[in-house]
Amino acid sequence: MPDPKFDALIIGGGHNGLVCASYLAAGGLKVRIFESRPIVGGAAVTEEFAPGFRNSTAAYTVSLLHPAIIRDLRLHENGLRILSRPMDNFLPLPDGNSLSVGGPAGTAAEVAKFSERDAKSLPAFYRMLEAVADLVRDSLLETPPNQGGGIDSLMSAIRMGNRWRKLSREQQRDFHELMTRSAGYLLDGWFESDPIKAVLGFDAVVGNFGSPYSPGSGYVLLHHVIGEVNGKKGTWGHAIGGMGAITQAMAREAASRGVDIRTEAPVRSVLTDNGRAIGVELESGEQYFAAVVAANVNPKLLYEKLVAADAVPAEFSRRMKRYRCASGTFRMNVALSALPDFSCLPGTEPALHHQSGIIMAPSLRYMDKAYADAMELGFSRQPIVEMLIPSTVDDTLAPPGAHVASLFCQHANPELPDGRSWADEEDVFARHIIDFVDSYAPNFKNSLIAYEAMSPLTLEKRFGLTGGDIFHGALGLDQIFSARPMVGYADYRTPLKGLYLCGAGAHPGGGVSGVPGHNAAREILRDRKFRPWKRN
Repeated sequence: MPDPKFDALIIGGGHNGLVCASYLAAGGLKVRIFESRPIVGGAAVTEEFAPGFRNSTAAYTVSLLHPAIIRDLRLHENGLRILSRPMDNFLPLPDGNSLSVGGPAGTAAEVAKFSERDAKSLPAFYRMLEAVADLVRDSLLETPPNQGGGIDSLMSAIRMGNRWRKLSREQQRDFHELMTRSAGYLLDGWFESDPIKAVLGFDAVVGNFGSPYSPGSGYVLLHHVIGEVNGKKGTWGHAIGGMGAITQAMAREAASRGVDIRTEAPVRSVLTDNGRAIGVELESGEQYFAAVVAANVNPKLLYEKLVAADAVPAEFSRRMKRYRCASGTFRMNVALSALPDFSCLPGTEPALHHQSGIIMAPSLRYMDKAYADAMELGFSRQPIVEMLIPSTVDDTLAPPGAHVASLFCQHANPELPDGRSWADEEDVFARHIIDFVDSYAPNFKNSLIAYEAMSPLTLEKRFGLTGGDIFHGALGLDQIFSARPMVGYADYRTPLKGLYLCGAGAHPGGGVSGVPGHNAAREILRDRKFRPWKRN
Protein backbone atom coordinates (compact mmCIF):
# COMPACT_ATOMS: atom_id res chain seq x y z
CA MET A 1 0.00 0.00 0.00
CA PRO A 2 1.20 3.57 -0.65
CA ASP A 3 2.87 5.25 2.32
CA PRO A 4 0.40 7.91 3.52
CA LYS A 5 3.34 10.17 4.35
CA PHE A 6 4.55 10.55 0.74
CA ASP A 7 3.03 10.91 -2.70
CA ALA A 8 6.33 10.68 -4.60
CA LEU A 9 9.69 8.99 -4.09
CA ILE A 10 12.75 10.20 -5.97
CA ILE A 11 15.77 8.00 -6.63
CA GLY A 12 18.91 10.14 -6.56
CA GLY A 13 19.54 13.47 -4.89
CA GLY A 14 21.51 15.02 -7.73
CA HIS A 15 20.55 18.45 -8.98
CA ASN A 16 17.72 17.18 -11.20
CA GLY A 17 16.26 15.13 -8.37
CA LEU A 18 16.30 18.18 -6.12
CA VAL A 19 14.69 20.33 -8.81
CA CYS A 20 11.98 17.74 -9.50
CA ALA A 21 11.24 17.38 -5.79
CA SER A 22 10.92 21.13 -5.27
CA TYR A 23 8.46 21.57 -8.11
CA LEU A 24 6.43 18.55 -7.01
CA ALA A 25 6.25 19.98 -3.51
CA ALA A 26 5.15 23.33 -4.93
CA GLY A 27 2.41 21.45 -6.76
CA GLY A 28 1.09 19.91 -3.57
CA LEU A 29 2.84 16.54 -3.38
CA LYS A 30 4.61 15.14 -0.34
CA VAL A 31 8.05 14.06 -1.53
CA ARG A 32 10.98 12.00 -0.23
CA ILE A 33 14.42 11.80 -1.90
CA PHE A 34 16.75 8.80 -1.51
CA GLU A 35 20.43 9.61 -2.09
CA SER A 36 23.14 6.96 -1.87
CA ARG A 37 26.00 9.28 -0.92
CA PRO A 38 26.44 11.11 2.42
CA ILE A 39 25.65 14.43 0.69
CA VAL A 40 23.12 15.48 -1.93
CA GLY A 41 24.17 16.98 -5.23
CA GLY A 42 25.19 13.99 -7.33
CA ALA A 43 28.06 15.03 -9.59
CA ALA A 44 27.52 18.72 -8.72
CA VAL A 45 29.18 18.79 -5.29
CA THR A 46 32.05 20.57 -3.56
CA GLU A 47 34.30 18.35 -1.47
CA GLU A 48 37.69 18.45 0.22
CA PHE A 49 40.13 16.27 -1.74
CA ALA A 50 43.29 17.22 0.18
CA PRO A 51 43.72 18.88 3.59
CA GLY A 52 42.61 22.51 3.21
CA PHE A 53 41.73 22.14 -0.49
CA ARG A 54 38.13 22.00 -1.71
CA ASN A 55 36.89 21.86 -5.28
CA SER A 56 33.94 21.03 -7.49
CA THR A 57 34.49 17.29 -7.52
CA ALA A 58 33.04 16.30 -10.90
CA ALA A 59 30.87 18.96 -12.63
CA TYR A 60 33.08 22.04 -12.51
CA THR A 61 31.57 25.05 -14.31
CA VAL A 62 28.14 26.59 -14.74
CA SER A 63 26.20 27.92 -17.74
CA LEU A 64 23.32 25.58 -18.56
CA LEU A 65 21.49 26.12 -15.25
CA HIS A 66 18.19 27.52 -16.48
CA PRO A 67 17.32 31.06 -15.32
CA ALA A 68 13.69 30.09 -14.69
CA ILE A 69 14.86 27.41 -12.27
CA ILE A 70 17.22 29.83 -10.55
CA ARG A 71 14.24 32.15 -10.06
CA ASP A 72 11.58 29.59 -9.15
CA LEU A 73 13.78 27.82 -6.61
CA ARG A 74 15.04 31.12 -5.19
CA LEU A 75 18.62 29.94 -5.54
CA HIS A 76 20.14 33.39 -5.12
CA GLU A 77 18.07 33.92 -1.96
CA ASN A 78 19.32 30.52 -0.80
CA GLY A 79 22.94 31.63 -1.09
CA LEU A 80 23.95 30.95 -4.70
CA ARG A 81 26.33 33.41 -6.30
CA ILE A 82 27.71 32.98 -9.82
CA LEU A 83 30.48 35.04 -11.39
CA SER A 84 31.01 35.18 -15.15
CA ARG A 85 34.47 34.33 -16.39
CA PRO A 86 36.30 37.60 -17.06
CA MET A 87 37.70 35.92 -20.17
CA ASP A 88 36.02 32.98 -21.88
CA ASN A 89 38.92 30.82 -23.04
CA PHE A 90 42.67 30.75 -23.31
CA LEU A 91 44.43 28.46 -25.78
CA PRO A 92 48.18 28.07 -25.15
CA LEU A 93 49.98 26.67 -28.16
CA PRO A 94 53.08 24.46 -28.27
CA ASP A 95 54.92 26.90 -30.55
CA GLY A 96 54.79 29.70 -27.96
CA ASN A 97 51.76 31.50 -29.36
CA SER A 98 48.35 31.71 -27.71
CA LEU A 99 44.77 32.73 -28.42
CA SER A 100 42.49 34.54 -25.97
CA VAL A 101 38.74 34.50 -26.57
CA GLY A 102 36.22 36.81 -24.94
CA GLY A 103 38.75 39.00 -23.19
CA PRO A 104 39.01 42.79 -23.08
CA ALA A 105 41.47 42.83 -25.99
CA GLY A 106 38.68 41.61 -28.27
CA THR A 107 38.39 38.17 -29.85
CA ALA A 108 38.58 39.40 -33.45
CA ALA A 109 41.93 41.10 -32.82
CA GLU A 110 43.27 37.90 -31.25
CA VAL A 111 42.05 35.74 -34.14
CA ALA A 112 43.57 38.18 -36.65
CA LYS A 113 47.01 37.20 -35.33
CA PHE A 114 46.45 33.92 -37.15
CA SER A 115 44.05 34.86 -39.95
CA GLU A 116 42.56 38.19 -41.04
CA ARG A 117 39.91 36.26 -42.95
CA ASP A 118 38.88 34.32 -39.86
CA ALA A 119 38.64 37.52 -37.83
CA LYS A 120 36.20 38.89 -40.41
CA SER A 121 34.19 35.64 -40.46
CA LEU A 122 33.84 35.39 -36.69
CA PRO A 123 30.92 37.85 -36.16
CA ALA A 124 28.80 36.09 -38.79
CA PHE A 125 29.57 32.70 -37.23
CA TYR A 126 28.51 33.91 -33.78
CA ARG A 127 25.28 35.37 -35.20
CA MET A 128 24.52 32.06 -36.90
CA LEU A 129 25.24 30.07 -33.75
CA GLU A 130 23.18 32.39 -31.54
CA ALA A 131 20.14 32.24 -33.86
CA VAL A 132 20.13 28.44 -33.79
CA ALA A 133 20.86 28.38 -30.04
CA ASP A 134 17.84 30.63 -29.45
CA LEU A 135 15.59 28.11 -31.19
CA VAL A 136 16.82 25.32 -28.93
CA ARG A 137 16.85 27.54 -25.83
CA ASP A 138 13.21 28.55 -26.32
CA SER A 139 12.05 24.93 -26.32
CA LEU A 140 14.04 23.62 -23.34
CA LEU A 141 11.21 23.86 -20.83
CA GLU A 142 8.79 22.00 -23.09
CA THR A 143 8.20 18.29 -23.34
CA PRO A 144 9.33 17.08 -26.78
CA PRO A 145 6.78 15.69 -29.24
CA ASN A 146 6.38 12.06 -28.26
CA GLN A 147 5.19 9.29 -30.55
CA GLY A 148 1.82 8.13 -29.30
CA GLY A 149 1.66 11.04 -26.86
CA GLY A 150 -1.78 12.37 -27.82
CA ILE A 151 -2.86 15.99 -27.86
CA ASP A 152 0.02 17.26 -25.70
CA SER A 153 2.60 15.90 -28.13
CA LEU A 154 0.66 17.30 -31.07
CA MET A 155 0.62 20.76 -29.50
CA SER A 156 4.35 20.51 -28.77
CA ALA A 157 5.02 19.66 -32.42
CA ILE A 158 2.89 22.61 -33.53
CA ARG A 159 4.79 24.99 -31.24
CA MET A 160 8.10 23.68 -32.57
CA GLY A 161 6.87 24.07 -36.13
CA ASN A 162 5.81 27.66 -35.50
CA ARG A 163 9.28 28.50 -34.20
CA TRP A 164 10.81 26.85 -37.26
CA ARG A 165 8.61 28.92 -39.58
CA LYS A 166 9.89 32.13 -37.99
CA LEU A 167 13.46 31.31 -39.04
CA SER A 168 14.71 32.61 -42.34
CA ARG A 169 15.55 30.01 -44.98
CA GLU A 170 19.24 30.65 -44.29
CA GLN A 171 18.73 30.04 -40.57
CA GLN A 172 16.83 26.84 -41.31
CA ARG A 173 19.80 25.62 -43.31
CA ASP A 174 22.13 26.62 -40.48
CA PHE A 175 20.02 24.64 -38.03
CA HIS A 176 20.06 21.57 -40.28
CA GLU A 177 23.84 21.75 -40.67
CA LEU A 178 24.47 22.09 -36.95
CA MET A 179 22.17 19.18 -36.16
CA THR A 180 23.54 16.79 -38.77
CA ARG A 181 27.15 17.67 -39.60
CA SER A 182 30.26 17.07 -37.60
CA ALA A 183 31.62 20.10 -35.79
CA GLY A 184 34.92 19.63 -37.62
CA TYR A 185 33.48 19.88 -41.11
CA LEU A 186 31.27 22.77 -40.03
CA LEU A 187 34.20 24.75 -38.60
CA ASP A 188 36.46 23.90 -41.54
CA GLY A 189 33.85 25.53 -43.75
CA TRP A 190 33.93 28.75 -41.73
CA PHE A 191 37.58 29.19 -40.76
CA GLU A 192 41.08 28.46 -42.03
CA SER A 193 43.29 28.81 -38.91
CA ASP A 194 43.66 26.01 -36.40
CA PRO A 195 43.52 28.00 -33.11
CA ILE A 196 40.00 29.43 -33.48
CA LYS A 197 38.72 26.10 -34.76
CA ALA A 198 40.26 24.39 -31.73
CA VAL A 199 38.65 26.76 -29.22
CA LEU A 200 35.23 26.48 -30.84
CA GLY A 201 35.56 22.76 -31.56
CA PHE A 202 36.44 21.89 -27.97
CA ASP A 203 32.74 22.24 -27.12
CA ALA A 204 32.05 19.37 -29.54
CA VAL A 205 34.16 16.88 -27.56
CA VAL A 206 33.26 17.94 -24.00
CA GLY A 207 31.79 14.81 -22.49
CA ASN A 208 31.57 13.28 -25.95
CA PHE A 209 33.61 10.16 -26.61
CA GLY A 210 34.23 10.97 -30.23
CA SER A 211 36.20 13.01 -32.71
CA PRO A 212 35.17 16.55 -33.67
CA TYR A 213 34.72 14.93 -37.09
CA SER A 214 32.24 12.35 -35.75
CA PRO A 215 28.75 12.72 -37.24
CA GLY A 216 26.44 14.61 -34.89
CA SER A 217 29.22 16.38 -32.99
CA GLY A 218 27.85 19.66 -34.37
CA TYR A 219 24.91 19.25 -32.01
CA VAL A 220 27.22 18.60 -29.04
CA LEU A 221 28.89 21.93 -29.85
CA LEU A 222 25.47 23.59 -29.94
CA HIS A 223 24.44 21.96 -26.66
CA HIS A 224 27.26 23.76 -24.89
CA VAL A 225 26.34 27.26 -26.09
CA ILE A 226 22.63 27.30 -25.19
CA GLY A 227 23.22 28.40 -21.60
CA GLU A 228 23.80 31.77 -19.99
CA VAL A 229 25.29 33.37 -16.88
CA ASN A 230 23.65 36.34 -15.19
CA GLY A 231 21.64 37.10 -18.32
CA LYS A 232 24.54 36.92 -20.77
CA LYS A 233 23.92 34.18 -23.32
CA GLY A 234 26.52 31.60 -24.28
CA THR A 235 28.87 32.34 -21.40
CA TRP A 236 30.24 30.23 -18.56
CA GLY A 237 30.92 31.07 -14.95
CA HIS A 238 32.11 30.06 -11.50
CA ALA A 239 29.72 29.16 -8.70
CA ILE A 240 31.25 30.69 -5.58
CA GLY A 241 31.82 27.83 -3.18
CA GLY A 242 32.01 25.39 -6.07
CA MET A 243 29.26 23.51 -7.86
CA GLY A 244 28.06 22.19 -4.53
CA ALA A 245 26.82 25.72 -3.81
CA ILE A 246 24.18 25.15 -6.49
CA THR A 247 22.88 21.88 -5.08
CA GLN A 248 23.08 23.05 -1.47
CA ALA A 249 20.90 26.03 -2.40
CA MET A 250 18.51 23.61 -4.12
CA ALA A 251 18.45 21.37 -1.05
CA ARG A 252 17.64 24.33 1.21
CA GLU A 253 14.72 25.30 -1.00
CA ALA A 254 13.48 21.71 -1.22
CA ALA A 255 13.60 21.37 2.56
CA SER A 256 11.73 24.66 2.99
CA ARG A 257 8.96 23.19 0.83
CA GLY A 258 8.69 20.13 3.02
CA VAL A 259 10.75 17.68 0.96
CA ASP A 260 12.23 14.90 3.08
CA ILE A 261 15.84 14.12 2.05
CA ARG A 262 17.50 10.87 3.10
CA THR A 263 21.22 10.47 2.47
CA GLU A 264 23.22 7.24 2.66
CA ALA A 265 20.10 5.48 1.42
CA PRO A 266 20.99 3.66 -1.81
CA VAL A 267 18.06 2.17 -3.69
CA ARG A 268 18.34 -1.53 -4.57
CA SER A 269 15.25 -1.84 -6.76
CA VAL A 270 12.03 -0.33 -7.99
CA LEU A 271 9.04 -2.26 -6.66
CA THR A 272 6.45 -3.08 -9.29
CA ASP A 273 3.05 -4.71 -9.46
CA ASN A 274 1.00 -5.51 -12.56
CA GLY A 275 2.74 -3.03 -14.87
CA ARG A 276 3.04 -0.25 -12.32
CA ALA A 277 5.81 1.13 -10.10
CA ILE A 278 4.60 1.09 -6.51
CA GLY A 279 7.70 2.04 -4.54
CA VAL A 280 11.37 1.31 -3.87
CA GLU A 281 13.45 -1.08 -1.83
CA LEU A 282 16.68 0.18 -0.28
CA GLU A 283 19.86 -1.85 -0.01
CA SER A 284 19.12 -1.99 3.71
CA GLY A 285 15.98 -3.97 2.89
CA GLU A 286 13.58 -1.17 3.83
CA GLN A 287 10.63 -0.76 1.50
CA TYR A 288 8.74 2.47 0.79
CA PHE A 289 5.59 2.83 -1.26
CA ALA A 290 4.09 5.71 -3.22
CA ALA A 291 1.99 6.35 -6.30
CA VAL A 292 4.91 8.12 -8.03
CA VAL A 293 8.54 7.06 -8.39
CA ALA A 294 10.90 9.43 -10.25
CA ALA A 295 14.37 8.20 -11.19
CA ASN A 296 17.24 10.67 -11.40
CA VAL A 297 19.67 8.05 -12.70
CA ASN A 298 21.04 6.94 -16.05
CA PRO A 299 18.29 5.08 -17.96
CA LYS A 300 20.64 2.16 -18.52
CA LEU A 301 21.26 1.87 -14.78
CA LEU A 302 17.54 2.18 -14.09
CA TYR A 303 16.39 -0.57 -16.44
CA GLU A 304 19.32 -2.96 -16.12
CA LYS A 305 19.87 -2.79 -12.35
CA LEU A 306 16.86 -1.31 -10.57
CA VAL A 307 13.88 -2.56 -12.60
CA ALA A 308 13.25 -6.29 -12.97
CA ALA A 309 13.78 -7.45 -16.55
CA ASP A 310 10.31 -8.99 -16.79
CA ALA A 311 8.62 -5.77 -15.64
CA VAL A 312 9.06 -4.02 -19.01
CA PRO A 313 8.50 -5.23 -22.58
CA ALA A 314 11.26 -7.44 -23.97
CA GLU A 315 11.69 -5.24 -27.06
CA PHE A 316 12.21 -2.20 -24.82
CA SER A 317 14.85 -4.06 -22.79
CA ARG A 318 16.72 -5.11 -25.93
CA ARG A 319 16.92 -1.53 -27.14
CA MET A 320 17.93 -0.21 -23.73
CA LYS A 321 20.89 -2.58 -23.72
CA ARG A 322 22.03 -0.73 -26.85
CA TYR A 323 21.61 2.70 -25.23
CA ARG A 324 24.98 4.38 -25.68
CA CYS A 325 26.84 5.51 -22.57
CA ALA A 326 30.40 6.77 -22.95
CA SER A 327 31.83 10.24 -22.56
CA GLY A 328 35.54 9.39 -22.50
CA THR A 329 35.94 11.63 -19.48
CA PHE A 330 38.80 11.56 -16.98
CA ARG A 331 38.52 14.11 -14.13
CA MET A 332 41.28 15.42 -11.91
CA ASN A 333 41.31 17.87 -9.03
CA VAL A 334 44.71 19.28 -8.18
CA ALA A 335 46.12 21.31 -5.30
CA LEU A 336 48.82 23.79 -6.32
CA SER A 337 51.34 25.89 -4.43
CA ALA A 338 51.48 28.38 -7.33
CA LEU A 339 49.52 29.28 -10.44
CA PRO A 340 50.63 27.66 -13.71
CA ASP A 341 53.42 29.59 -15.44
CA PHE A 342 52.63 29.13 -19.13
CA SER A 343 55.57 29.26 -21.51
CA CYS A 344 53.53 31.29 -24.00
CA LEU A 345 52.37 33.80 -21.38
CA PRO A 346 54.75 33.73 -18.38
CA GLY A 347 53.77 34.76 -14.90
CA THR A 348 52.38 33.27 -11.71
CA GLU A 349 50.51 36.36 -10.54
CA PRO A 350 46.73 35.98 -11.10
CA ALA A 351 45.83 37.16 -14.60
CA LEU A 352 42.83 36.96 -16.91
CA HIS A 353 44.02 33.79 -18.59
CA HIS A 354 44.20 32.05 -15.22
CA GLN A 355 40.51 32.90 -14.68
CA SER A 356 39.34 31.47 -18.01
CA GLY A 357 38.77 28.01 -19.41
CA ILE A 358 42.30 26.98 -20.43
CA ILE A 359 42.18 24.58 -23.38
CA MET A 360 45.22 22.46 -24.18
CA ALA A 361 44.47 20.99 -27.62
CA PRO A 362 45.87 23.02 -30.54
CA SER A 363 43.75 21.81 -33.46
CA LEU A 364 40.79 19.73 -34.57
CA ARG A 365 43.13 17.16 -36.13
CA TYR A 366 44.89 16.87 -32.78
CA MET A 367 41.51 16.14 -31.14
CA ASP A 368 40.72 13.59 -33.83
CA LYS A 369 44.01 11.81 -33.10
CA ALA A 370 43.28 11.89 -29.36
CA TYR A 371 40.06 9.98 -30.00
CA ALA A 372 41.77 7.48 -32.30
CA ASP A 373 44.41 6.87 -29.62
CA ALA A 374 41.77 6.16 -27.00
CA MET A 375 39.96 3.74 -29.28
CA GLU A 376 43.15 1.83 -30.08
CA LEU A 377 45.25 2.22 -26.94
CA GLY A 378 42.75 2.96 -24.18
CA PHE A 379 43.62 6.59 -23.53
CA SER A 380 45.04 9.51 -25.49
CA ARG A 381 48.82 9.76 -25.52
CA GLN A 382 48.33 13.45 -26.38
CA PRO A 383 45.13 14.17 -24.42
CA ILE A 384 42.65 17.03 -24.62
CA VAL A 385 42.69 18.98 -21.34
CA GLU A 386 40.67 21.91 -20.12
CA MET A 387 41.92 23.52 -16.92
CA LEU A 388 39.82 25.75 -14.70
CA ILE A 389 41.34 27.46 -11.64
CA PRO A 390 38.34 28.57 -9.55
CA SER A 391 40.49 29.70 -6.62
CA THR A 392 41.52 32.72 -8.71
CA VAL A 393 38.03 34.14 -8.09
CA ASP A 394 37.03 32.20 -4.96
CA ASP A 395 39.50 32.26 -2.05
CA THR A 396 37.34 29.90 0.05
CA LEU A 397 38.62 26.86 -1.84
CA ALA A 398 42.34 26.86 -0.94
CA PRO A 399 44.72 28.14 1.75
CA PRO A 400 46.15 31.64 1.25
CA GLY A 401 48.63 31.72 -1.63
CA ALA A 402 47.63 28.26 -2.87
CA HIS A 403 45.18 27.22 -5.56
CA VAL A 404 42.92 24.43 -6.74
CA ALA A 405 42.38 23.50 -10.37
CA SER A 406 39.96 21.26 -12.22
CA LEU A 407 41.32 19.22 -15.11
CA PHE A 408 38.69 17.92 -17.51
CA CYS A 409 40.47 15.42 -19.73
CA GLN A 410 39.54 13.54 -22.90
CA HIS A 411 39.79 10.80 -24.04
CA ALA A 412 39.68 7.85 -21.70
CA ASN A 413 38.03 4.76 -23.15
CA PRO A 414 35.59 3.33 -20.58
CA GLU A 415 36.50 -0.15 -21.84
CA LEU A 416 40.25 -0.59 -21.96
CA PRO A 417 41.63 -3.03 -24.54
CA ASP A 418 43.60 -6.20 -23.83
CA GLY A 419 41.77 -6.96 -20.61
CA ARG A 420 43.29 -3.98 -18.78
CA SER A 421 41.38 -2.32 -15.95
CA TRP A 422 41.07 1.31 -14.93
CA ALA A 423 41.72 0.15 -11.38
CA ASP A 424 45.33 -0.41 -12.54
CA GLU A 425 45.59 2.32 -15.19
CA GLU A 426 43.97 5.28 -13.41
CA ASP A 427 47.14 6.64 -11.83
CA VAL A 428 49.16 5.89 -14.98
CA PHE A 429 46.96 8.21 -17.03
CA ALA A 430 46.84 10.76 -14.21
CA ARG A 431 50.63 11.06 -14.17
CA HIS A 432 50.65 11.22 -17.96
CA ILE A 433 48.24 14.17 -17.78
CA ILE A 434 50.42 15.91 -15.20
CA ASP A 435 53.43 15.61 -17.50
CA PHE A 436 51.31 16.85 -20.41
CA VAL A 437 50.17 20.00 -18.57
CA ASP A 438 53.76 20.54 -17.45
CA SER A 439 54.80 20.73 -21.11
CA TYR A 440 52.65 23.88 -21.39
CA ALA A 441 53.36 25.29 -17.91
CA PRO A 442 56.79 24.00 -16.78
CA ASN A 443 56.22 24.83 -13.11
CA PHE A 444 53.05 22.74 -12.89
CA LYS A 445 54.57 19.47 -11.73
CA ASN A 446 56.80 21.09 -9.12
CA SER A 447 53.90 23.12 -7.71
CA LEU A 448 51.67 20.06 -7.36
CA ILE A 449 50.78 19.41 -3.72
CA ALA A 450 48.13 16.71 -4.18
CA TYR A 451 45.72 15.39 -6.75
CA GLU A 452 42.57 13.34 -7.07
CA ALA A 453 42.02 11.29 -10.24
CA MET A 454 38.75 9.82 -11.44
CA SER A 455 38.67 7.43 -14.39
CA PRO A 456 35.39 6.38 -16.04
CA LEU A 457 35.32 3.45 -13.61
CA THR A 458 35.66 5.73 -10.57
CA LEU A 459 33.03 8.13 -11.91
CA GLU A 460 30.64 5.20 -12.29
CA LYS A 461 31.30 3.78 -8.83
CA ARG A 462 31.26 7.12 -7.03
CA PHE A 463 28.44 8.94 -8.81
CA GLY A 464 26.52 6.22 -10.65
CA LEU A 465 27.65 7.60 -14.01
CA THR A 466 27.33 4.48 -16.17
CA GLY A 467 30.44 4.11 -18.31
CA GLY A 468 31.68 7.35 -16.74
CA ASP A 469 29.11 9.15 -18.89
CA ILE A 470 28.59 12.63 -17.46
CA PHE A 471 25.51 13.14 -19.66
CA HIS A 472 23.60 9.95 -18.65
CA GLY A 473 23.83 8.85 -22.28
CA ALA A 474 25.58 10.06 -25.42
CA LEU A 475 24.13 13.16 -27.08
CA GLY A 476 23.96 11.57 -30.52
CA LEU A 477 21.16 12.26 -32.97
CA ASP A 478 19.74 8.84 -32.08
CA GLN A 479 19.43 9.82 -28.41
CA ILE A 480 18.25 13.43 -28.26
CA PHE A 481 14.95 15.32 -28.28
CA SER A 482 12.05 12.96 -29.18
CA ALA A 483 14.41 9.97 -29.07
CA ARG A 484 15.76 10.57 -25.56
CA PRO A 485 16.07 8.04 -24.11
CA MET A 486 14.00 6.19 -26.72
CA VAL A 487 11.33 6.93 -29.30
CA GLY A 488 7.95 6.66 -27.59
CA TYR A 489 9.28 7.61 -24.14
CA ALA A 490 10.49 11.17 -24.65
CA ASP A 491 7.81 12.60 -22.33
CA TYR A 492 9.57 11.61 -19.07
CA ARG A 493 7.25 8.61 -18.69
CA THR A 494 8.35 4.99 -18.89
CA PRO A 495 6.84 1.60 -19.78
CA LEU A 496 5.76 1.32 -16.14
CA LYS A 497 2.90 3.49 -14.97
CA GLY A 498 3.90 5.69 -12.08
CA LEU A 499 7.62 5.53 -12.96
CA TYR A 500 9.19 8.66 -14.44
CA LEU A 501 12.64 9.65 -15.63
CA CYS A 502 13.75 13.01 -14.22
CA GLY A 503 17.52 12.93 -14.86
CA ALA A 504 19.84 13.84 -17.71
CA GLY A 505 18.89 10.69 -19.59
CA ALA A 506 15.72 12.58 -20.50
CA HIS A 507 15.38 15.70 -22.66
CA PRO A 508 17.40 17.92 -23.02
CA GLY A 509 20.27 15.79 -21.78
CA GLY A 510 23.40 16.42 -19.76
CA GLY A 511 24.87 19.40 -18.01
CA VAL A 512 23.85 21.10 -14.77
CA SER A 513 20.63 22.59 -16.15
CA GLY A 514 17.84 21.33 -13.91
CA VAL A 515 15.59 21.18 -16.98
CA PRO A 516 14.89 17.41 -16.95
CA GLY A 517 13.83 17.66 -13.30
CA HIS A 518 11.62 20.67 -14.03
CA ASN A 519 9.91 19.09 -17.03
CA ALA A 520 9.43 15.70 -15.40
CA ALA A 521 7.73 17.34 -12.42
CA ARG A 522 5.29 19.11 -14.73
CA GLU A 523 4.34 15.81 -16.41
CA ILE A 524 3.95 14.06 -13.05
CA LEU A 525 1.62 16.78 -11.82
CA ARG A 526 -0.41 16.57 -15.01
CA ASP A 527 -0.85 12.85 -14.53
CA ARG A 528 -1.70 13.25 -10.87
CA LYS A 529 -4.09 16.11 -11.72
CA PHE A 530 -2.39 18.34 -9.20
CA ARG A 531 -2.32 22.03 -9.97
CA PRO A 532 1.03 22.88 -11.57
CA TRP A 533 3.02 25.67 -9.96
CA LYS A 534 2.37 29.24 -11.01
CA ARG A 535 5.12 31.32 -12.54
CA ASN A 536 5.61 34.87 -11.35
